[in-house]
Amino acid sequence: MTSNPLQFMGKVVGLGAVRNDSWGNAHAAESHAKQIIVRTALGAGMPLAGTGCAIAPEVLAMIAQARGGEPFDATSLTEDYELGLRLAELGARGIFARVATDEAGGVVAVRAYFPGTITTSVRQKTRWMTGIALAGWDRTGWASPRAFADHWMRMRDRRAPLAVVVLAVAYVAIPAWATALLLHWQIGAATPYPAPHPIAFVLLVANAALLIWRLAMRMIFTARSYGLREALWSLPRFLVGNLVSLIAAPRAVIVYIGMLRGAAPVWDKTRHEFPTGPADTDTLPSSRPQSIAAAG
Repeated sequence: MTSNPLQFMGKVVGLGAVRNDSWGNAHAAESHAKQIIVRTALGAGMPLAGTGCAIAPEVLAMIAQARGGEPFDATSLTEDYELGLRLAELGARGIFARVATDEAGGVVAVRAYFPGTITTSVRQKTRWMTGIALAGWDRTGWASPRAFADHWMRMRDRRAPLAVVVLAVAYVAIPAWATALLLHWQIGAATPYPAPHPIAFVLLVANAALLIWRLAMRMIFTARSYGLREALWSLPRFLVGNLVSLIAAPRAVIVYIGMLRGAAPVWDKTRHEFPTGPADTDTLPSSRPQSIAAAG
């Protein structure tokens, strides 16, 4: 064994159990099985996910010592996310692994349902957006100057408010465009839009191809974690997830403005539901991704 305590810091994260009315399953399947893998491969700090973390006591003690005896920061809205970045700054290394339990493909995992209603989903998304993209930016800042991978990943983490603005414009523009075409067609008038410029047409095709690729990736990773039926459901849930983001974004901005004015952060805890019986157990596929973060 080595005397370096950073070699014994670890995190375990499981995906949520399947529930037909939950939009978060596909998000977690793709995030934990693809994005976290890439993040750790690039050497960027890996955020923890609070539902299943394992951190070596020695490393936790180092965090507590730096915080006056408290390993966790009660003023943070997304302490698990920030803690992962702090550990990386200490030299801890996060990894994502699969821990098999049998030859049939079963893995160690934390089982919990994602929020299944718009209200609870918006509440959770608001906390994530505030704690990561807004207040979290103030709290964690940036990595060391030459940590380019970490800078890129933190920019991705904080893109949510801008992405929602673009999303809102697109969701307004598409029906407005279709309505204008329909009205002009009904009255026999010429189309109100000129022929697209060749460059604009190329960009449109490229964006459509990227969207198809994006949805295909989500379906593939959802199928790998939850099966074909949930993979098909991931397509309409993609739109539901966008709706949740559109509602949560202004709420997150309001919360953040309040924090800038001196309001105490309110940790709006999401109430989780857990599988309770054999019927619930059947909803879990045998080959679910599992993540561990270790340091060294």
